[in-house]
Amino acid sequence: MTSSLAASPPALAPLIADLPPDSVIVDPDRMAGYRWDRANDPNAGMPLAVVRVTSTSDVRAVLRFASEHRIPAVPRGAGTGLSGGSSAVDGCIVVSTERMREIDVDPTTRTVRVQPGALNAEVKAAAAAHGLWYPPDPSSFEICSIGGDLATNAGGLCCVKYGVTTDYVLALTVVLADGTVVQLGGPPLKDVAGLSLTKLFVGSEGTLGIITEAVLRLIPAQRPPATVVATFGSLDHATATVLDITRRMRPSMLELMDRASINAVEDVTSMGLDREAEAMLLIQSDEPGATAAAEVAEIEALCGIADIADQRQVEIAVIAHAGDGNTHPLIITDRTDPEQTARAETAYGEVMDLAIALGGTITGEHGVGRLKKPWLPGYLGPDVLRLNQRIKDALDPLGILNPGAML
Repeated sequence: MTSSLAASPPALAPLIADLPPDSVIVDPDRMAGYRWDRANDPNAGMPLAVVRVTSTSDVRAVLRFASEHRIPAVPRGAGTGLSGGSSAVDGCIVVSTERMREIDVDPTTRTVRVQPGALNAEVKAAAAAHGLWYPPDPSSFEICSIGGDLATNAGGLCCVKYGVTTDYVLALTVVLADGTVVQLGGPPLKDVAGLSLTKLFVGSEGTLGIITEAVLRLIPAQRPPATVVATFGSLDHATATVLDITRRMRPSMLELMDRASINAVEDVTSMGLDREAEAMLLIQSDEPGATAAAEVAEIEALCGIADIADQRQVEIAVIAHAGDGNTHPLIITDRTDPEQTARAETAYGEVMDLAIALGGTITGEHGVGRLKKPWLPGYLGPDVLRLNQRIKDALDPLGILNPGAML
């Protein structure tokens, strides 16, 4: 049921009084859906309350209350993340931006002012109505929120040519841990006054502040792309082809699937994919003849993942944004089988270690969250990790913002 002063814990009464009606949920059954993102973190806690904010002033009220009472605050968008970045912790306030959906396109300046609860697809549609385009396109673009994209610096299929979320952020409105509201950046495409704090908050996973509005850059609508699908008898041949393509042109999409992924897709879609192929490339070009200097070196990484799968006797399906070197190894396991689950978790850690050993990163676009946090120190090193923590401590001295995520 909808919360009220009478039905809510007395400690929440001042907060409820500062917010619009029906903003606060305290019913455990209704809060259950806000505990997890799609990572299904088994350690997710039970919130004290869920607040469905509608404005910057709502978020300011929540964080002032949380800071005063030292209550953790976990921001949440659409809950489509895969790293546990929005997992609730016991006794926290989940700050849900699902009701913050305003979108305002300015075709003259080719910008869009958007609240964090708006879906990526809604922003794309609003831009398209003016002949414009917002390129970042994570695979979940139809259901993921812009706030989540900002929090994780999301990429997508076309980022090989058009870049990731941070490349389109011109300005942010951010509420800090103590409730202070700051305006960062602005509409000008060129602005070098002061430190580039917008870049600091994009990708910070809600650990430094909560983004309540963004001004994003738009570009002219994409040309209709030409598509080529190619299958290969070996991963080596497929990755060699990736290198050959990227030496000669800059495709707008260059995706790789290994045999396990091909068969998984075919099982669901029955679209006629070649089950005998060891790899498949999906290539699109929206500007035939364009050249680029980018190169991708994935052969060693892909072969290393295959070795881990063999050694641990688990199935690891690999899909990849091959054009920019971003792989998604998907470890397939039966969670009801403890022994198989243990092997899968060991393999997961070894894949993380392999990525670091090959000079890669533990996350290319989904964020660190809670699932990949154990490998962050090994990736960053002690000095850079301390620097990250010092920035976090400066902006969130009480440690109330999304505790346990990333840092």
